[in-house]
Formats: sequence, C-alpha cells, structure tokens
Amino acid sequence: MELRQLRCFVAVAEELHFGRAAERLLLGQPAVSQQVRRLERELRVELFDRSPRHVRLTPAGERFLPAARNVLAAEDAARALAADLAAPTVLRLGTVTGLGERLDDILDAYRRQAPTVRVELDSLPVRERLTRLADGRLDAAFVRGTVPHQNQNQNQNPDQAQDQAPDLRYLPLWQDELVIALPAGHPLADRPEVDLADLATLPLLLTERRNHPTLVDLVTAACAEAGFRPLLGPPHSTLQNTLASIGTGAPMWTVVYAANARMTNTRRIAFRPSRTPLTLPVSLAVRRSAPLPRLLLATCRNPTTSTPSPAPTSNDQDS
Repeated sequence: MELRQLRCFVAVAEELHFGRAAERLLLGQPAVSQQVRRLERELRVELFDRSPRHVRLTPAGERFLPAARNVLAAEDAARALAADLAAPTVLRLGTVTGLGERLDDILDAYRRQAPTVRVELDSLPVRERLTRLADGRLDAAFVRGTVPHQNQNQNQNPDQAQDQAPDLRYLPLWQDELVIALPAGHPLADRPEVDLADLATLPLLLTERRNHPTLVDLVTAACAEAGFRPLLGPPHSTLQNTLASIGTGAPMWTVVYAANARMTNTRRIAFRPSRTPLTLPVSLAVRRSAPLPRLLLATCRNPTTSTPSPAPTSNDQDS
C-alpha cells in the first residue's frame, strides 16, 4: 500500500468523480484510476461502485475511508514536524513570570527535540508582548487570562480588547492556580486554607490594573462573590516588594502564583490555598499567518519530564 494510492482513493471518495479528483491532484484521470485499481487489488476488495452515471463508495470503501484519511493526516503531521525541526535556528518566546519548574520542563523537553534551535526568552508586559508577536519580533508568547476570541461579548474587559490582534490565535495550555500570601504570624496562617471572606478587613496589595487587568479583575471579582470589596493598599511594582511589605508582619495580603510560592523561602510569609479556587488560564499565542509551532505546542502541553501542577500569581506586571 502506497501513500499515492491512498491520496487518489481519498480524492475520488470526496469528489465522487475520477475526473475532478484528477484535476485536484494535478494528475491525469488514467493515472488516478490506475492507482485506485492497484489499491483495490492489494486490499482484495472493491472500494467504489462504478457506473457510467455515477461513482459511489461501496460499504467497504466507506469503512476504509476514515483509516485512509488518518494515514494521510499522520503524514502531514510528520512533514510539519520535520519542517519545525529543520527550519528555525532561533525561537523567540515571550514569557510570563511565575512559571517556575514548568518553564524549565518545557525548555528541557524542547531542547531534547530540537537541539539545534536556540531559544530566546523575552519577559514583557502583556501588551508589549502581543505587539511584538503580531509584528514578528516574537515567534510565540505565553498569555494568562481569558482567551480574547472567546470573550467577544458585552462583558468583555476593555483592557483585554485593546490587546487583541486579528492575526493572533490562542492555543489553550493549562490553568494556573493562585494562592494567598499573608504574614506568617497572622491567625489565618494557622489554617490549611483561607476563606476570602476572612480577609475582608485586611488591605490587599495588588499591582495597578493597567499592568495586569486579568489578575486584578479575577481577584476583585472573587472578593465581590465572597461578599466584600477589598481594601486596596498602595500598589507595588514587583512581587519582591509586595512580599517584603507583607513580611514585616503588618496585617495585609496578596495572591501569588503557586510556582513563585514554592520558590520563595521565607519564615515571615505563609502561603495558603484559597477555599474558593482561583485560577487563570494560560495560552500560547501565535500568529495566524505563521506556521504553527507544533513542536513547541507539543512540549508545552506534554513535557516529557514530570511537570508540577500549575502555578498561582501575584502583583507581577505580567499576564
């Protein structure tokens, strides 16, 4: 059985006409008929019911068609993967903070699959990251928050709408959880998990909304569902500054990506999960007009090394 035989069979099965199938394949009609006949002889079954007026699939042809399509799809995937491996020498990837071990696993898996490709990481605020992706200065970028093309309704976040570009598409990867950070000496730190309502009287330290609208909106909406409007403390530009303030022991709180929490070693701060889970989706943004980076997407979704469960965020200026 040869791939050209399968291509001819699928074309005739979809066109139900040998002449149109030949035009589609840029072959002569006799060549298409010959390839189909050879396939039928090899399979020892008639795939088409031929008559002067029509061409129809036999029951055997109908059963064989999905299998033939799967083989051709596998060929296409193999060719695309080969192109991914051979073509680029540099992969420019926009990153977000708080990925922790997950990013290490992705980069390690990608390096094993494409050892000749140099990966350049660029950590930027979300708007600049998407701008650079849209104009070709980045090949792909991680993005946290609601996927823009899934958010086209009256409740759409206007800040997110400004970040959209018609030439971008967003491929879902995983969910990042958020944990609560508060002073280790606070009574709530003795609990295995924290109810948001118990934080109503404590100032909340968050980055300015323009820096990370999806995160700020997620946290404030969760507080509203818990029955209170958070008391916003002075915004901090970095997670390090925020955690330093909380570490002084003053009663206040924030949210942190779980990966950041795992990498933060301090006795002054307690990290606790929220009783009501807080998560942000993570997607891989790519240009529609560029070839799909299948190898990168595959390693993001299934790193060959073990990957910890997704991570939570804080006041980073990034989404």
